[in-house]
Amino acid sequence: MRRKTRDEILTHIALIFIVLLVMAPVLFALAKSTQTRAEVYHFPPKLGFGTAGFFNYKVAWTQFDLGLYMKNTLIVAGIVMFFKTLFSMLAGLALVYYEFPLKEWVFYFILFTLMMPTEIMIVALFNEVSNMAKALSLENSYAVLTVPFLASATGVFLFRQHFSSIPSELADAARVDGAGPLRFLWSILVPISWNAIAALGLIQFIYMWNQYIWPLVIIRENKMQLIQVGLRGLTNQQDTTNWGLVMAAAILAMIPPMVIFLLLQEQFTKGFALGQEK
Repeated sequence: MRRKTRDEILTHIALIFIVLLVMAPVLFALAKSTQTRAEVYHFPPKLGFGTAGFFNYKVAWTQFDLGLYMKNTLIVAGIVMFFKTLFSMLAGLALVYYEFPLKEWVFYFILFTLMMPTEIMIVALFNEVSNMAKALSLENSYAVLTVPFLASATGVFLFRQHFSSIPSELADAARVDGAGPLRFLWSILVPISWNAIAALGLIQFIYMWNQYIWPLVIIRENKMQLIQVGLRGLTNQQDTTNWGLVMAAAILAMIPPMVIFLLLQEQFTKGFALGQEK
């Protein structure tokens, strides 16, 4: 018993150390976000809180359009999260419950696209979306920011694997009762798939929140720009970078995805543990 207690204490100490190590950059940024320019550049470095906390956060929010960038990013991330999850569910439904020619090859092709990140297609994607935007008068709009991200090979794979783990008898029973595909999806699959839905939604929200390259190349008007480009622009708008101000903006930009993660962390964990619950 004494040895077990000692092992538990050592384990907790090790875990606390690891957590503090992982949190060190965030704690450092939080401390610097309250410091003046002089305190940031002071030697030896000042690791505690400074005297300009309220000022830095107020200036970052009001004078550098941080609120506008966060609003744009919330809208774009919300649109992509909703429609990408919906389309992934419909694709997963088709790949599991429907029979059509070359179904397995279609699934393999979807998996193959996982090896093609957006960055390697950025030029072709830019040309296609720009031409579409000009034809439809959608330049500098939410459409050009969201349309390229509405399909997700990761989401299709996740729902295909999840739906495959659900007994096929449910589909047979629904078919006997006269339920169509969409009714089966909405009334049966969705209620028992909230964990997978929340897991994919969280992943896609954070992915879109951290988008930098695509909005940088496709958006020309500052009022439609997203938060990561806005954070980079904040350093360009200062003759001498006030890192306390930059860190304050970065801390504010962390809040929405952190809140979403805290709200969905349980479902996120369970969503990736579904394969072990059989």
